[in-house]
Amino acid sequence: MGKTGLINYKGTDIYYMDFSKLNSKRRILKIIEKSKTYIRSQPHNSLITLTNISKMHFNSEIKELFTDFVKGNKPYVRAGAVVGIAGLQSIVYNAVMRISGRNLKAMKSIDEAKEWLVNNG
Repeated sequence: MGKTGLINYKGTDIYYMDFSKLNSKRRILKIIEKSKTYIRSQPHNSLITLTNISKMHFNSEIKELFTDFVKGNKPYVRAGAVVGIAGLQSIVYNAVMRISGRNLKAMKSIDEAKEWLVNNG
């Protein structure tokens, strides 16, 4: 939990962001800032991303951080998937997608998401 970086799956690089089990705004913001620096340094429409939010704490402040983050990444991301959406997170996820204008694919598992990204990215 709490890491970022490139993973290679079937010859395709995927930028992975692991927010799973994080419950501190400071730790979440650290990953957002690190990811923002990397993502926004890449050519437009070049990245494939996978975000894990399993058991991550959400509140209105974190929702706003994610909305700005996801919206700002739009020009750089060709395809993206999210795993770990459960319960109230689905409400936050839908709101972030609507506000940001993004369409990140919600998937049930990391393996399913990687497979989808390789085939659709």
